[in-house]
Amino acid sequence: MDISQFIQRDETCWEIPSQGAMRVPAIIYADERLLRDMDQKVYEQLTNVASLPGIVEAAYAMPDAHWGYGFPIGGVAAFDPAQGGVISAGGVGFDISCGVRTLLTGLDMTDLQPHQHQLADELYRAIPAGVGSKGKIHLNHDGMIAMLKGGASWAVEQGFGTARDLAFTEERGCMAGAEPQQVSTRARERQKDEMGTLGSGNHYLEVQRVADIYNPTLADAYRLKRDAIVITIHCGSRGLGHQIGTEFLKDMALAAPQYHIALPDRELACAPLDSPLGKKYLGAMRAGINCALANRQIITHLTRKAVSAVFPGLHLDLLYDVSHNTCKLEPHAIDGVKRNLFVHRKGATRAFGPGHPDLPPEYRDVGQPVLIGGSMGTSSYVLCGTKDSELRAFSSACHGAGRAMSRHQATKQWRGRALIDELADRGILIRSASMRGIAEEAPLAYKDVRAVIDVADRAGLAKKVAQLEPVICIKG
Repeated sequence: MDISQFIQRDETCWEIPSQGAMRVPAIIYADERLLRDMDQKVYEQLTNVASLPGIVEAAYAMPDAHWGYGFPIGGVAAFDPAQGGVISAGGVGFDISCGVRTLLTGLDMTDLQPHQHQLADELYRAIPAGVGSKGKIHLNHDGMIAMLKGGASWAVEQGFGTARDLAFTEERGCMAGAEPQQVSTRARERQKDEMGTLGSGNHYLEVQRVADIYNPTLADAYRLKRDAIVITIHCGSRGLGHQIGTEFLKDMALAAPQYHIALPDRELACAPLDSPLGKKYLGAMRAGINCALANRQIITHLTRKAVSAVFPGLHLDLLYDVSHNTCKLEPHAIDGVKRNLFVHRKGATRAFGPGHPDLPPEYRDVGQPVLIGGSMGTSSYVLCGTKDSELRAFSSACHGAGRAMSRHQATKQWRGRALIDELADRGILIRSASMRGIAEEAPLAYKDVRAVIDVADRAGLAKKVAQLEPVICIKG
């Protein structure tokens, strides 16, 4: 990307001043190298977002931003319903509430090493993964409605976890305002056999070693120690979320003239928040969030069973669960005045700072865990939300490394079998049924996650706490 298009506000903040149809400025958080490496499409998409009705303050992009559908992935924007604000299905994404949860095991690397292969095999058998993967749970009509309404709370009621899990899950495991009746029959049909499954693409279950601690005080609050073993789950709402996105994007594009919305890009299809279509999407999207929360909760239960087969009696406590494809109503200060805004985070993680009332008491004094996923052979990170993030980007941070090349390009450059062997030589065990899927997710097909994390830390989006290195990875 040509950096002459920007005004550099500080070391990590680059502004595109409001111009043309833009209603607000656009801001990208990056260092010079990350910004230069971004596709020009990020610039175009972010300035288009800045032109949408009712947007406030600025359109933001995180340091892992890359070209997406409508919004750039890593895009953050807030809309005021009192000023004609809109909701965009492209601003949430197709995998509604895709997110990350991390479990504490109490083990260290010395405990794991003699059982590493056995645990990898148990987890691979226990967690269905891959395109079209099916689970052992089959939801009828009533079960589907209850799941879409109750989220992880429903899953716990079914015996898939504990009440403590809900306290350490975003929205306490259940997104209020879900309207299952707004989810189409086709979307429900796609999901009825997919609960408790990882899916494909960049989704994974990883056993990870805490390789480094950056902030001992925060690490202690999160119960993280060097060489400790944790397990991280990354997945979302599977076929149901994708179907919701597909259907509402079409409906919003067709309805735009009716609402007198001039779309700069058809992929930015949206509807006024107070319109019947906007309200229908909100109800369906919130049901999609609950689907993802329930899915990760069930996978947590399956993970615990697999781990207990190798380490009898071991219990895994939930560190936290947070999503990165959502739109949520949150109070934020604009020009010193609190306003209730609908914050779109597409490929961006909520990062509430210390004192936020939505955090569990155990984290309220320090800030929210921000869980950043790696890419199979690279590190993941635990960060912490800050007070600065509220002022920087509506309490938002990055969500991963961000792709540096397409999946098609990656399959031309790498072979799955060779990658599995290479990672095994580094002590990382991969279990997957798809060699193509492994090639698509080659670590070097992603940006340098360390650079992304460093920028997030320096920009005040979130504070570095710990680095996690993979030792087992289950992929679709």
